[in-house]
Amino acid sequence: MDKPLVSICIPTFNGAQFITEALDSTISQTYSNLEIIISDDASTDATLAIVESYKSKTAIPINIYHHEPKGIGANWNNSIKKANGTYIKFLFQDDVLYSNCISEMVEVLENNKKLGLVACKRDIIVDNNYLNEETEKWIETYGDLQEHLNIPIVNGAQYLDKSIFKSNLFLSRPLNKIGEPTVILFRKDMVKAIGFYKEDLFQLLDLEFCNRVLKKYKIAILNKKLVGFRLHKNQATNSNSINVKKDILKYNELIYNDYFYLFNRRTQVKLLKKHNSLFKLLIKLKKRLKHYNKF
Repeated sequence: MDKPLVSICIPTFNGAQFITEALDSTISQTYSNLEIIISDDASTDATLAIVESYKSKTAIPINIYHHEPKGIGANWNNSIKKANGTYIKFLFQDDVLYSNCISEMVEVLENNKKLGLVACKRDIIVDNNYLNEETEKWIETYGDLQEHLNIPIVNGAQYLDKSIFKSNLFLSRPLNKIGEPTVILFRKDMVKAIGFYKEDLFQLLDLEFCNRVLKKYKIAILNKKLVGFRLHKNQATNSNSINVKKDILKYNELIYNDYFYLFNRRTQVKLLKKHNSLFKLLIKLKKRLKHYNKF
């Protein structure tokens, strides 16, 4: 069977500190039919020089695209648009893929056409100078995103579909039930059905993207750690923390407007109390009537 082309998409911006490790992990893949797509948001450090040096180290095509900075979502989307592959495999500039990552993920999607996306567990790589009580608390909460879901492992994977929206756990922490873009691989043509990443979100765009996937497709989460996700003080997650509150407001609005009908009754009532002004008014009237009926 011919191996489909996989595009490893690496959105970059001043990633010289770790980009060498990321690129080393791409050229050491056991899967052979690859291309590497670099979408760079006007880096001013040695990122692009390092990437250029890898063109002589591997037969894998490395295509560099210069992108005008318009937010991380725009850069992610640009890398997808430039990709030629049947499958999209994201890799962030500070993360790493284990050598069998792509081969195992492609096999799952090739053998199950009803799946839109496959993800995996990840190791957390923490810089020594970033290891502190706050980081340890983060790992405790977000180290295994599926642990609390109580979804059985079947043939080495947990399978999620839109029934997850019915769970009381869906809106509980951790909100992200799938994982960061580095842990996922998906069919490029799926984007035609669900759309690209939302560029008006900064922190929760990967979470919102996976929610849209779950509305139409099943997701498999391999019970294997196939990537390393790095925590460090300079990563985009920290630099975008100022936008977290804005993101949460937008995300909550999206949840209410686009997913309401998928939730269970208990969650729907909570959302109505929070977002629906008419429902809030009815609750107040009900409380007042109850008060007057006492007399």
